[in-house]
Amino acid sequence: MMVLQHDPFSGHLFAFRGRKANLIKIVFWDGSGLCLFTKRLEQGRFPWPSAEETGGTVALTSEQLVMLIEGINWRAPERRWRPTVAG
Repeated sequence: MMVLQHDPFSGHLFAFRGRKANLIKIVFWDGSGLCLFTKRLEQGRFPWPSAEETGGTVALTSEQLVMLIEGINWRAPERRWRPTVAG
């Protein structure tokens, strides 16, 4: 079982990736309650920064967070999947 080692009411975002790496969940406190943002990629995987130790934390810049949510690898941003047809 994983236990959150930091204060969830601190205003920080806490991101978790699913086992298949195509699902991401972000939990944050907005001042009146905890919010959960979830996104699943149709193709590909979410890039994930490596922590120094197992269960460790990683700080991301706002730009890196946006790229993470979009499924863009900030180490190689030119590779990105786009759907051919919408709907």
